Amino acid sequence: MQLERLELRRIALDLVTPFRTSFGVETARDILLLKVTTDVGVGWGECVAQHEPAYSPEFVDGASLVITEHLWPALAASPTASDGTLTAANVAPALQRFKGHQMSKAAIEMAVLDAQLRAAGESLAQHFGATRDVIPSGVSVGIFDSIDVLLDQVAGYMADGYVRIKLKIEPGWDIEPVQAVRELIGPDTPLQVDANTAYSRADIEHLCQLDQFDLLLIEQPLPEEDVLGHARLAAASTTPVCLDESVISAGTAVDAIELGAAEIINIKAGRVGGYLEARNIHDVCVELGIPVWCGGMIETGIGRAANAALAALPGFTLPGDISASTRFYQRDIVVDPITLTDGQVKVPSVPGLGYELDHDFLDSITSSRIELPARW
Repeated sequence: MQLERLELRRIALDLVTPFRTSFGVETARDILLLKVTTDVGVGWGECVAQHEPAYSPEFVDGASLVITEHLWPALAASPTASDGTLTAANVAPALQRFKGHQMSKAAIEMAVLDAQLRAAGESLAQHFGATRDVIPSGVSVGIFDSIDVLLDQVAGYMADGYVRIKLKIEPGWDIEPVQAVRELIGPDTPLQVDANTAYSRADIEHLCQLDQFDLLLIEQPLPEEDVLGHARLAAASTTPVCLDESVISAGTAVDAIELGAAEIINIKAGRVGGYLEARNIHDVCVELGIPVWCGGMIETGIGRAANAALAALPGFTLPGDISASTRFYQRDIVVDPITLTDGQVKVPSVPGLGYELDHDFLDSITSSRIELPARW
């Protein structure tokens, strides 16, 4: 492919209900979309950075700036972009000299990959070698003001057919709500918890109290840089420790596994720099015998479709957070949003990432556009 131009589009989508985690409350998503135009067609990407740098150092305004001022000019000037041999695999090497900014890099790679696969008439699932047509769907449940409200929400998700429940926890909201939900859903429904770095090593003994609830895993309880602390928790607890924020590449995944800090890994393509690196992490985890699952960042139908294709790889043995679009949005920006049937979602099979945009609705919620050429 040869690059022609990039469009950055800012949109806002209200959530159907506030989503509270240990790092804040979201009532709407401030979303940056990327549209890459090439000589063979168009592709779209979605940046999963949030409005504030709370989950990670990246945030939407910063992502827009680094893409326009640094990443896109560097990619456009790279040899493969100049001679027309560009593929998605060339994006990461072209941007390697820039430190961090995985979510911004992932959004560019995603758009290039979408254009590449559409031109080839190939779906992302085919490209990755997916082994399933449907995947089990879990749901992520936020923090509420009372256990009664929490139980009402969980009961609703169980009625919807979700096969796994994930509870967000934080200090002061952990043992009692987890016990109440376990009693509600019974011993056979998989249950896991996610702390989003809310605890410290001093809380290891307290976190071991969660062992009594037969959890599938505890996700990222300690700060992302505290890999050793996670290894100590894993040694003290019978609940498997899963890393999320700590894993930003295949290399960091291997290091965490070798240190005994990661018995399970949550793979989020945006967090690790793109879907190609996400596949690399999947591959090394399969080689090392570590289960993986696909996390979510409240994506629109663009990212949700791509996540479903990724989660159809054989190493994704645990239900992920690829819930139905209606879990978060009244109306999605794609024509055929992800839906839930018998606890499963269908893996998209159309060329590209697996979606078709609802252009009229997308235009109606667009707040700004920036267009950049590939050559200055």
